Amino acid sequence: MKRVEVAGLSVLLAGGTDREGAGDGPLVVLLHGFGAPGDDLAPLWRVIDAPSGTRWAFPAAPNALDGAPAGARAWWMVDIERHIRAAERGELDRLAREAPPGMGEARERVVSLLDGLDEMLRPSRLLLGGFSQGAILSCDVALRTERALAGLVLLSGTLTASEEWEPLVARRRGLPVFQSHGVADPILPFTQAEKLRDVLRAGGAEVTWVPFRGGHEIPGPVVDALGRFTRATLA
Repeated sequence: MKRVEVAGLSVLLAGGTDREGAGDGPLVVLLHGFGAPGDDLAPLWRVIDAPSGTRWAFPAAPNALDGAPAGARAWWMVDIERHIRAAERGELDRLAREAPPGMGEARERVVSLLDGLDEMLRPSRLLLGGFSQGAILSCDVALRTERALAGLVLLSGTLTASEEWEPLVARRRGLPVFQSHGVADPILPFTQAEKLRDVLRAGGAEVTWVPFRGGHEIPGPVVDALGRFTRATLA
């Protein structure tokens, strides 16, 4: 792996012909979750059964979290107390209708990142995704832009900005989407992930739905299923 700077973000590159992103194969870009370090998802490139020559990019979010463990970063800041109160009051649907402050700016950063990676790597196909907050941001980028995508990967994400997202899904009709979620997720409830799945399917996305017994994580069965999805979409 090697670290480069693209559009002002630190990015780990892996895979390809030299394990540092060389070659002309497809590209997988995965965005980490809230509070994770930029290299949090990097081990996945060694275990996901992707086509030979696939390149991988793991960008670090722009915002460092003060008072958190070293390296903890965020794509936008989260009002955790508000989320807790909404869950306690049964108001998650209302919260899911809103676009969180800072998500628009984060989307612009990722769009610039993808532009930079396209110029640098010239990938044959692009698979975009992420975990938790990174999954939400990936979905937002997919729905609000016209960038060509081979597929979208949503690992433990959730329905967000639903009033804005729902009318946009039809623009991505036929897009392959991989979505996984733990039935006992204590951070982003399973029921909200099911609603995201239903919104995507209603708009014509081809959703591969992988629920699992567990919490806010990426277990082995999800890695295996994601490998099958990756091979199918990037072949």
